[in-house]
Amino acid sequence: MSNTVSFETTSLVRDTCLCLHSQRAARGLARRFDEALRPVGLTNQQFSLLMALNRSEPPPMGPVAKLLAMDRTTLTAALKPLERRGLILVEASPSDGRARILVLTAAGRETLSRAVSIWRETHAAVEACLVGLDPDAVRTALGVLARVSGR
Repeated sequence: MSNTVSFETTSLVRDTCLCLHSQRAARGLARRFDEALRPVGLTNQQFSLLMALNRSEPPPMGPVAKLLAMDRTTLTAALKPLERRGLILVEASPSDGRARILVLTAAGRETLSRAVSIWRETHAAVEACLVGLDPDAVRTALGVLARVSGR
């Protein structure tokens, strides 16, 4: 039995692997939104995180981690720069002192407000690139793929 993988197999994976194609798309989109959001000092991940906190009541960490498909350790690391900048606060839950809630500060709300117009413009430009594709169908397919991952 040979320990080599044929070039035909390499080509097959390169051309058909949903994981590879979704990673490439995600990286390209992330770069585009990172560049667009740079003027307000946010990355696309930070924008998504601030949006996840934009609620009438500060959410606990668990639901935010689930929404963003992150584990709690990764979420904690992602929160630290936003906390240092005063955009969020991590506080003890009033109902359970052991649990943590995530509070969007006034500075966080103001930064998010400035970022939304940038996001809208960039998002519209990205959707315009989907010539011949229905953006809602693309979102549905991505949602299915996210569920396949078990998150």
